[in-house]
Amino acid sequence: MRIAITVNTIWNIYNFRLDLILHLQANGHKVFAIAPFDNYVTKLESIGVTCYNIKLNSKSTNPISDIFLIRNYINIFKKIKPDIILSYTIKPNIYGNFAAGILRIPTLNNISGLGTLFIKKTVLTSFAKLLYKFSLKFSNHIFFQNSFDRSYFIDCGIVSNEISSVINGSGVNLNKFKFIKKSNNCDVFLFVGRIIKDKGVIEFLESAIKILKIYPKKKFLLVGEIGVQNRTSISKGVLDLYLSKSSQIRYLGMTDNIIEIMKNADVLVLPSYREGLSKTLIESSAIGLPIITTNVPGCKDVVKHLYNGLLCSPKSVTSLFVEIKRMIQFSESERIQLAINARNVVENKFSSEKIVKQYLEKINEIVKQ
Repeated sequence: MRIAITVNTIWNIYNFRLDLILHLQANGHKVFAIAPFDNYVTKLESIGVTCYNIKLNSKSTNPISDIFLIRNYINIFKKIKPDIILSYTIKPNIYGNFAAGILRIPTLNNISGLGTLFIKKTVLTSFAKLLYKFSLKFSNHIFFQNSFDRSYFIDCGIVSNEISSVINGSGVNLNKFKFIKKSNNCDVFLFVGRIIKDKGVIEFLESAIKILKIYPKKKFLLVGEIGVQNRTSISKGVLDLYLSKSSQIRYLGMTDNIIEIMKNADVLVLPSYREGLSKTLIESSAIGLPIITTNVPGCKDVVKHLYNGLLCSPKSVTSLFVEIKRMIQFSESERIQLAINARNVVENKFSSEKIVKQYLEKINEIVKQ
């Protein structure tokens, strides 16, 4: 089969879909990637993926440019002639689906999260729901990464129960992300994610400042992209202001070796306002980090309070501060038990092997229809 994958960045395809791509190729399928080009194009091409560049502005709400996006998708799909299209993120899911529908190409969509547009409900939220409702009519099946998002779409009449189901994220490679954290002094707290307000970055920084007044030797590290196209993006100036308040708070930038950074951390903190299903939480669980995250969809699907981590209230510095302090006051054996439980959860639910199997079964089912 000829299988096209479209997402909002090539980086996303390489970092989140690599195991799926390798399994598809191992089964004799030709894989194509459609996304705005970035530094990861050569990495995908080096494993035999043919890449197509498409201009896609995730931040823009200009309907004229989006009409051109449909046209561009049609032109690329005509060149590739895919047997099926796998689509992720909002604009590929909407406008790629319109193009696929026009050309009568089967599609398998993945709603990996509702994001800022649905966290802060505005006129644009209603418009997005309308676009989803019309575009997903062309879909053969829609994967959601948590049951809350699926129920929301069903209740809004956007999708039907019959052509939708829940998949446990994009999976984690258990051979790559091995259980390596067998001691834990709770000295280093790590945030991994885009530097935007909706990921809870401000709550992380404010809590860090409060904790350091009590425990001045603790460290708080941030890893992730700054200056991203998002309505809640945090500027470098704002981040630098927080960093200037303590040398114990550091921004490490982006990395291609997140495992090495996680190895040197003790606790993963993600105070996100909402997730599809956080890959960061799953990867950190796999290597043995206890977690502090929020009691929201996409986070509480991974973490059970006091079993493999701690849950706090979203958008609350006070609640996050309390849970960070609780983690510090645990004994080392209690933190290690949280880590062991975290690894077990990943092995039982979130391995890439299980996710890939679900994809392969659904792809074969759709193509045979």
